[in-house]
Amino acid sequence: MNPMLGLQLWSVRNALQEDYLGTLEKVAEIGYKNLELITTVTDKGLIFGNDLSATQLKRYLEDTGLRAVGCHIVPVPGMNWERVVADLKELGVHHLGCAIAFFNNRQEVLDFCKTFNKDAEFCKKNGIQYHYHNHFHEFQAFEGESIFDTMLDNLDKDLVLIEFDTYWAMRGGQDPVAWIKKLGHRCDLLHQKDMPAEAQPVNWFDHFGPERKLGLGELIETTAGDSQFTEVGQGVMDIPAILEAGRTYGQVEYIFVEQDKSARSELESIAISYNYLSELLKN
Repeated sequence: MNPMLGLQLWSVRNALQEDYLGTLEKVAEIGYKNLELITTVTDKGLIFGNDLSATQLKRYLEDTGLRAVGCHIVPVPGMNWERVVADLKELGVHHLGCAIAFFNNRQEVLDFCKTFNKDAEFCKKNGIQYHYHNHFHEFQAFEGESIFDTMLDNLDKDLVLIEFDTYWAMRGGQDPVAWIKKLGHRCDLLHQKDMPAEAQPVNWFDHFGPERKLGLGELIETTAGDSQFTEVGQGVMDIPAILEAGRTYGQVEYIFVEQDKSARSELESIAISYNYLSELLKN
């Protein structure tokens, strides 16, 4: 089964700030139909762009013919999960992703997993699948085991799925295809961008070292230049092999273009990735 193509709206975040509806219209003109939303969690619910509520965004999506199939959040202690879920259901979202988390030691990972399982159970009861989305730092080892392996051992496989970012896995010194095979049915969503040949180091641990505390500052450092990213099909990643692995070893439902940075304009960038992937997915 071929995954469906979608767009993670982080890829056009600056354009959305300038003109949310106009940007959605241009995204639809490129050919995208499925969106993974970015949002801010507030006491009053989810806010999109500068001030759009879920109800207002729903009208925008109806006007443009786009469909919100997923959403990313950064969960915080005390978050009103009932309100978050209500807004997601208003939009018709069935996939919720934890965009990022950072850890200082193994015990923090274990505590995170315990909370994540509880939140995932609440989501599941409300018809929403909760996912964890990786970057490169989850492949750092605490007490001889990578954060990612610890998470897989302690996240309930019946409640939590993985939204696997193939690029960030590669920048953590990993083989994306091998990981998709290992994850199997635990991975139903992929994030895809590409790495230019000149990006160095390929493995960010060659720069930071295995013991350095990795947080938001280090992640920002890895995304500081356009030279670290390129559009899907324009770099050195084996995209056909990644897609084949998703078909063979798992049940990948969506592959989302997520372009962190580009030397091109945001809309030009996502159009290049759309054209490449839409052709590849025909085969």
